[in-house]
Amino acid sequence: MKTLQLHSKSAEQTEQYAQALGSNLRGGEVIELVSDLGGGKTTFTRGLAAGADSSDVVASPTFTVSKVYKTDKLEIHHFDFYRLADAGLIAHELQDLLGDPSVVIVVEWGGVVEHVLPEDKVTIEITRTGEVTRGITITYPENRHYLIDAINV
Repeated sequence: MKTLQLHSKSAEQTEQYAQALGSNLRGGEVIELVSDLGGGKTTFTRGLAAGADSSDVVASPTFTVSKVYKTDKLEIHHFDFYRLADAGLIAHELQDLLGDPSVVIVVEWGGVVEHVLPEDKVTIEITRTGEVTRGITITYPENRHYLIDAINV
């Protein structure tokens, strides 16, 4: 696994980093977002979807558990397991989507489905460093390096 450390000075910069990553999505990727409540996971997902050319409105799926954002080439399935102690049927839905070359999976609060997530997932940890500043650590396997290549630091 490789690691890239980023520092974001604003929500806009966080979105820009995510847009760059999103512009290189090919389909079949799994991205796990790790952060505290209000840490920037939805902001990152908004940028990711925009970078992949989705015009859908991105919002946290905390109460609906999942949302789908469409692009001309792929679908981004955004899961939020914050409210679930057991993923149940949603874990099966997630498992069915894994490996689909036309789907990108974004997971928040993925601990409850950790056993389902693939080893080659990309993990993005967002840490508050101030009121609007964030530290962003992207851990990724070599086979996903193309996602990182577009990020200008």
